[in-house]
Amino acid sequence: MAIGSKHVLQKQKLELLDIIKEAMFIPVKNINFFFFIIITSFPLFCLLVSSEILLQSTFTEISHTLNYQPSFHLPFTWPTPFDIISNLGDELLYRLVQLGLLYLVPLHLLEFCSAFMTINVASDIYTEERKMSLKEIVQKPIHKAKLRAAFITSVYAHALSTSTLLGLMWLVTAYYAIFWNSVVSVFFAVFHGAAFVALLMKYMEWSAAWKMSVVISIVEEKYGMDALVISDYFLRGSEQRGLFLMLFFSGLDFVIRMVGLYWCGIILQVFLLCLCNTMKWMASMVYFYDCKSRILEKKVDEEMGKEIKGIDEQSSLARE
Repeated sequence: MAIGSKHVLQKQKLELLDIIKEAMFIPVKNINFFFFIIITSFPLFCLLVSSEILLQSTFTEISHTLNYQPSFHLPFTWPTPFDIISNLGDELLYRLVQLGLLYLVPLHLLEFCSAFMTINVASDIYTEERKMSLKEIVQKPIHKAKLRAAFITSVYAHALSTSTLLGLMWLVTAYYAIFWNSVVSVFFAVFHGAAFVALLMKYMEWSAAWKMSVVISIVEEKYGMDALVISDYFLRGSEQRGLFLMLFFSGLDFVIRMVGLYWCGIILQVFLLCLCNTMKWMASMVYFYDCKSRILEKKVDEEMGKEIKGIDEQSSLARE
């Protein structure tokens, strides 16, 4: 049995708000861990500041560019996503490529490092329920096998997430293109809107599984497809909680961005985004332990049921 599984079996089953509370109380109960989070998230914070500045300026210019009606728009036709992309100009396209490369490599690596360090320590604090000193936290050993397993799984998860996001971006672009045409826009706008919502909900549900697979790699050293399969197995019957958990943090992320855009500066916005990201990983860890406990309890119940059934059959044979 893995670390802390006996402890987890004794815990009460957690609902969505309980998972969020449990995750929030981990740094609250151990202030040293909170300082550790700040330290390990600093490189990610620095890169996010520059990427957020680039992101906001790029999307502001894109929105201004797309507000102009293109010259290729004709009655009974609508511009394709390729037409919209070509209308953006070389400079904006270059910025989009920059943002894409930032997301694919450095941001992914720094988020992975932050998540690994957080879960590696938080799992001990959560399962053992003991207060660790800052020295103990910093000196906690990092096993190469665990780091390698977690990185391989994160690459799998990142590839799946990026592919789905590209599909969502394509639907949004196609929706915007079709919406320009007043004749055929109603049907296709409804169709693309429904497809976007359906894919978005599946993306949120899959995100919970992908994050759990990374947690499994850190906690139990399974990696790649094995971690994804185990994650899918543990999530059976709990998919809705995972969906709402990801929706909650995505909504919180959106609110922070809107508040940062209109009321507070970029520094505070990115700081809150880093905290939100860390909380999401800790919530995913709590979610994993809860799902695992439910599966283990179910197995125990099934084994006990088989034993009771066998005893009943033996008793009935003895009477005969």
